[in-house]
Amino acid sequence: MFKVTSAVFAGLLGLWGFSSTALAQGITGEMGAGVSYQPHDPTGSRYETRPIPYFDLDWGPVSLGTDDGLTWSALDTHGFTAGPYINYLPGRTANGSLRGLRNVSDMAEVGGFIQYAPADFWRVYAQMGQAVGGGRDQSGVLGKVGGELGYPLGGGIIGSTGLLAHFADARQTQTFFGVDDKESAASGIRAYNASAGFQNLTLTQSFEFPLANNWSLLTSASWVHLVGSAANSTIVKDTGDVNQGQVQTAISYKFD
Repeated sequence: MFKVTSAVFAGLLGLWGFSSTALAQGITGEMGAGVSYQPHDPTGSRYETRPIPYFDLDWGPVSLGTDDGLTWSALDTHGFTAGPYINYLPGRTANGSLRGLRNVSDMAEVGGFIQYAPADFWRVYAQMGQAVGGGRDQSGVLGKVGGELGYPLGGGIIGSTGLLAHFADARQTQTFFGVDDKESAASGIRAYNASAGFQNLTLTQSFEFPLANNWSLLTSASWVHLVGSAANSTIVKDTGDVNQGQVQTAISYKFD
């Protein structure tokens, strides 16, 4: 279920203050709800089904997206946009095969983005931010770089393909992939110190199928491949998987 921490809520209020003029222009885009079958945590220790919200909304320069969070395009010129963003970063419950490791609290991710999208159907972008609101030694620097291409398939069906790379500093990588001596003794998983760098590559294929009036059915499937220090984690080797998958489906309503 979608959660909003106090740090996220404060950021939402802050960016909302910038959007009063945009709101007067009216909301455009889509929103809905669906379900996702996905890994419990970034190591892929097990899979679970979760209800998810779907957002792809714009209020002038302010946007709210399921993947990108709440963004404000403070700069918007010739296809280039840039500005601040705030997003939700899910934590981890250390139970099951992860028992003995520390829990990771839900956090907010606050930072900046830059994007080049000269047309509606493709974009390349990068984000870098700071995880905030977590426990001691759980808030590091993280980000992503990627691209997305959309294309019509006939009959009103729209497809899109995206490729994304996530990276993080040593502290943030250690949060999910590292094991200290105390955790090793409690869990039986060998101690491991994670290092900074790219964590994974994610390839996503999505489709949007038109339904009655302004309603659509959305589907997506993602392949996640862990790399670098994340792939070498003893948690991944003992209980997780370097190659992971995720599938989602949702019903959305489009605002005219």
